[in-house]
Amino acid sequence: MSGISSFTPRFLTAPEYVFALHEPSDEVAVLVRNRMRQQTTQRILPAETIASAPIQSWLHEQNLSGADIFIGMNPVREGSRNRTKEHIREIRHAYLDLDEEAGASLQQIRTSGDIPQPNFVLDTSPGKHQVVWRVEGFDTDQAESLLRALASQYGGDPAATDISRLLRLPGFTNRKYNEAFIVRAHHETDNLHDFRVHEDSPESPRHLSDSQQGSRKLPPGHRSQSEADWAYVKRALARGDDPQEIMRRIADYRAQEKADPQYYAQRTVTKAQLETQHEAARSRPIEIDPVPTNDRGRDQ
Repeated sequence: MSGISSFTPRFLTAPEYVFALHEPSDEVAVLVRNRMRQQTTQRILPAETIASAPIQSWLHEQNLSGADIFIGMNPVREGSRNRTKEHIREIRHAYLDLDEEAGASLQQIRTSGDIPQPNFVLDTSPGKHQVVWRVEGFDTDQAESLLRALASQYGGDPAATDISRLLRLPGFTNRKYNEAFIVRAHHETDNLHDFRVHEDSPESPRHLSDSQQGSRKLPPGHRSQSEADWAYVKRALARGDDPQEIMRRIADYRAQEKADPQYYAQRTVTKAQLETQHEAARSRPIEIDPVPTNDRGRDQ
């Protein structure tokens, strides 16, 4: 073998995207949401059925009638009738929903070197994107920790951080806005890579090691729990995040580890605010009254 990959980046049709995300026999949720009619229909079907001509034709009819079309990012257990967390069979993907300053966020993802290049980038409306990575070996807590970390670090929608999330299916018109926009999915890479985001965030995941083994290890210089939370709060305050939102994130992240996570979060943020104020006061230059003009150069 030459070792040279034959993969070529390209835009995918809806059926191609379905098979790029899932195995043919995977049970996957597909959702049709018509906001004008206030109707939502969800079906859980094998991926090969979703990609089939009859279902694709039905989805296009629904789309023409004003509905948006979504597909689950992770397969559900066989026989499941819904897609709650408890019904997710396997974590296959990490993802970001980029709305605000999406172009700048996508550029940062592609050039920072902190995280792998996306497997798929969806253009969902003018200037907005959804980003998808292939992953393996995550459990629910690890996956959602990663999703929250990615959303926090790159400005993604914090609501799109659950493992049962559906994202848009390409080839269909986005009906959320007045301007019609056909969603496109660009297949950019075909690999699994390490994930590394700031470990001092209460939303940061554990380190994903070799993609083929799915094992985990903490990165060098790993901080204690309280040190990690403290460093995260200081950084979040410095960039202007709402203290109440910071408290919520800390409390949510430590909910299983603290007897009173709300008190722990409030105490951590309050102490960090006080220290930040003291640091600002210490760094403020001392103002010295100028010497009156008529006294300058006079012998003492």
